[in-house]
Amino acid sequence: MRVKLLAHTPKPDVVVGVATAACWSREGASEILKKAGEGKLSAGLKKAVERGHTSVMEHATFTFSIEGVSRACTHQLVRHRMASYSQQSQRHVKMGGGYIVPPSIAENREAKKLYGEVVNTALDGYRKLLKAGIPTEDARFLLPNAMGTNLVLTMNARSLLNFFELRCCTHAQWEIRRLANEMLRQVRKVAPKLFERAGPPCQTKGTCPEGDWACYSEYLLRRGTKIKPRVSSDRLRVLSQNLISEVSHNR
Repeated sequence: MRVKLLAHTPKPDVVVGVATAACWSREGASEILKKAGEGKLSAGLKKAVERGHTSVMEHATFTFSIEGVSRACTHQLVRHRMASYSQQSQRHVKMGGGYIVPPSIAENREAKKLYGEVVNTALDGYRKLLKAGIPTEDARFLLPNAMGTNLVLTMNARSLLNFFELRCCTHAQWEIRRLANEMLRQVRKVAPKLFERAGPPCQTKGTCPEGDWACYSEYLLRRGTKIKPRVSSDRLRVLSQNLISEVSHNR
C-alpha cells in the first residue's frame, strides 16, 4: 500500500479558522484575516470543533494518491459518499498479476498456498478470455476482490473527520484501517489543529459505540492510564502482553 497526500487547501487551519470567525463577526473574512493572528484563529477553530460545529471544516480539502490496495478495500472506501474518486478502470486497463494477501492468510502456509492457487486460476482464466477475443470489460468478471488497484481520492476535512472516526477504529477491516491511519498521519502534518481530535471515538470521545470495553482498555493501557477492571484480569494480562510485544517490535 502506498499513500501520498498530493495536494490540499493552502494553510487549511487558517482558512477554516477564518471561516469560523466570519460566522461571528461584522467584518468579512478578508478583513478578519488581516487583523487576526493565527493563534486567535486557531483558538476559535478548536472551540468550534469541540462543540461539534464542523461544517466550517468543509472549506479545506485534501487529495490523496492511493496505490496498491485491494478492490475489497475500495468497495468499503466508496461508501464514504461525501468525496470524489477517480479509480483505475478494469474496463480499460488490462490487469496484471498483482493482488493483495491478507495477513491472516500470509501467516498460514496452507491457507496461503490455497489462496494463491485460487487467485492465479482466476487470473489464468482472465488472460485466456482476453486471448480468445473477449472484451476486457467482460473478462474482468473473473477478477477477484484481491486484485490491486489505484485511485485518487479527494475529501474535505469534515468528511475526513468522520472517515477517521469510523475507519481508524480497531473494529474496522484491517486494510482500510491501515489506510485511514496513514492518511491521518499525513494530514496532521499540514493541518494539526483541524485533526487534533481526529481518530476513533475511544480516543476522541472516551467512549466506544461498539461497547467493546476490552478494546478501549487496550487504548488506555497504551496511554499508561490506570483502569478499573471491567474485563477479566486474564484479558487485561493478554492486552498488556500484546502492548509490550508491539512496543518491542517497533524498537
